[in-house]
Amino acid sequence: MAGLLLAAGGGRRLGGRPKALLDHRGRPLVEHAARALRDGGCHPVHIVLGAAADSVRERADLSAYGISENPDWAQGMGSSLRVGLAALADSGADAVVVSLVDQPGIGAAAVARVVAAYEGGASLASAAYDGRRGHPVLFGAGRWADIAATAEGDRGARAYLRRHTDDLTLVECSDIAEPYDIDTPEDLRRLE
Repeated sequence: MAGLLLAAGGGRRLGGRPKALLDHRGRPLVEHAARALRDGGCHPVHIVLGAAADSVRERADLSAYGISENPDWAQGMGSSLRVGLAALADSGADAVVVSLVDQPGIGAAAVARVVAAYEGGASLASAAYDGRRGHPVLFGAGRWADIAATAEGDRGARAYLRRHTDDLTLVECSDIAEPYDIDTPEDLRRLE
């Protein structure tokens, strides 16, 4: 079970502060998000960087993870998802759990719960919060090519997930995680 952390965004609504570098508990947010995937049962864990990638590499300890750089990060999450899936294509992973760097309320317990929903190469599962689909999301390897072909803009795999609602297993996680995003200066108060 691979883990894929999308951490390429430039933090446009945060005044250009890349979310990967936001301070959380004394370390860059990207470290916490990658550790949640690892501690939740994902190996290998791969991180897609983009905005300020050199600064992220300098400031964050990412030595335990694979890293790709998305030169087209400004095109949105879809391009980072494609880069990450391509990087994991030869990893031998049967599935991938995709998480976003800007959701510090989602930890290893939610990742583990989503990992437990794996049932084979066609698996499709998502954390849910009060019945609403959220992150992390699990994609069986048999779905990666179709997901990459449809991932675009800031929607990532949203269109794919909507078209495959009948196949999607929702894994309730509202008792162990909070799906808020760090998107605006007001959201920064949620960081510790």
